[in-house]
Amino acid sequence: MRRILLTGKNGQVGFELQRTLAPLGAVIALDVEDIDLSSADAIRKKVREIKPQIIVNAAAYTAVDRAESEPDLAMKVNGIAPGVLAEEAKRLGALMVHYSTDYVFDGTQDGPYTETETPNPLSVYGRSKLAGDQAIQAAGVPHYIFRTSWVYAARGQNFVRTMLRLGRERSELRIVDDQVGAPTWARFIAEATAQVLRQLGDGSKAIGDRSGIYNLTATGAISWFGFASAIFAEARARLGMSPPKLIPITTAEFPLPARRPANSCLENSKLTRTFGLTPPDWKTMLTACMRDMKAEPGNER
Repeated sequence: MRRILLTGKNGQVGFELQRTLAPLGAVIALDVEDIDLSSADAIRKKVREIKPQIIVNAAAYTAVDRAESEPDLAMKVNGIAPGVLAEEAKRLGALMVHYSTDYVFDGTQDGPYTETETPNPLSVYGRSKLAGDQAIQAAGVPHYIFRTSWVYAARGQNFVRTMLRLGRERSELRIVDDQVGAPTWARFIAEATAQVLRQLGDGSKAIGDRSGIYNLTATGAISWFGFASAIFAEARARLGMSPPKLIPITTAEFPLPARRPANSCLENSKLTRTFGLTPPDWKTMLTACMRDMKAEPGNER
């Protein structure tokens, strides 16, 4: 049975991956208490102990605004650690799976970004994630780098849960309406990852020329304001929640330490061509997530 090393098991995607990867092998799931991703020596020691055939790195420094004041830590976790994991994967003859972000782009392009577009991150977080992508590629290991966007789940810290909490606390919310992207459910990311890995058959050597970067997001596009409106429509229907008044604002009216791309849309056609996977639209994913929240009271709080 293949050994699969999963980092970031308590994150939004990592939590879902524990379930979706389980049928594919023996999953050794780690989090911050098990492996220090800011230490290259600690990473190498742990990987050499486990000797996995597949490394799935779902861990990341995700505090986008705090990264502006903690650039060294963000770079260690997002930029350096993936490269170390990739080097160890190559030494073992293993496959490396990693998750990237729309924030590697500046968002000035008209239309969705493909995998071949030139990155130009606007923030420390974006630069650290791009460094991780580049380090994995430089290691020369068979790899899948999945770039996703606007990730949310029924647990953890994310836009959906924040909106539901604020909607209970306030009668009016001001939401940015000039940033556009594809909100993507963590469970879909985990299920798509498992589907891709299932196509490997008996081993990572089957990756062949499929190694590379793949966009992995919901289809369609919406602004944060539009997404918030959809969240509260679902909350009214499924959770019996009275929504607050929503007011659309510009990015300039809600300044944050880290700059965000105005256009976060990613093109998924390479994923479909290569693996036969066609992601659902963002609204379908939201409905499914909210259905889960209704089934498990308290998740939305």
